[in-house]
Amino acid sequence: MTATDACLAATRTWVETFVVAENLCPFAGREVQRGSIDYRVIDGGDWPRALAALIAACRELEATAEVETCLLVIPEGLEAFDDYLDFLGLAETLMTDQGYEGIFQLASFHPDYCFADAEPEDPANYTNRSPWPMLHLLREASLEQALAAYPDPEGIPERNMARLREIGGAPLARALAALREK
Repeated sequence: MTATDACLAATRTWVETFVVAENLCPFAGREVQRGSIDYRVIDGGDWPRALAALIAACRELEATAEVETCLLVIPEGLEAFDDYLDFLGLAETLMTDQGYEGIFQLASFHPDYCFADAEPEDPANYTNRSPWPMLHLLREASLEQALAAYPDPEGIPERNMARLREIGGAPLARALAALREK
């Protein structure tokens, strides 16, 4: 198994055994079952190339209705959370410049994700922590439709934070580390 294959396999495992199993995204299970998630590895060490890969993924999502969402996994080049945030800002700007605002939305994940108003050790940060830095491309129309049909979508973040605090930071950190070691 190549390093890329291992990274993608661990990311799929994270989605299935953490995101879906803990119901952090109540819409992810359906897409896992349908096989409609595109998983890709991109190189974060070459920002222009990584940004081009993001736009290519947007174009492919636009052209492929059976693929609902795309996870762009970035195992190298954006290990530092501040670098990742800088890259994320450029990615969001580029998507707007390319006409994708309102069509696709970026969700952000990083192994060291920390919300601006949270302490780094707060288990609630694990709502956006992943084995590697990644960008999650979501279709805005699908997201709006799913949220409209879901009871109390505003309560999802609070419910997730409470659940992760219940699990605790140490077990969450061990589980994330174990995925990276596969």
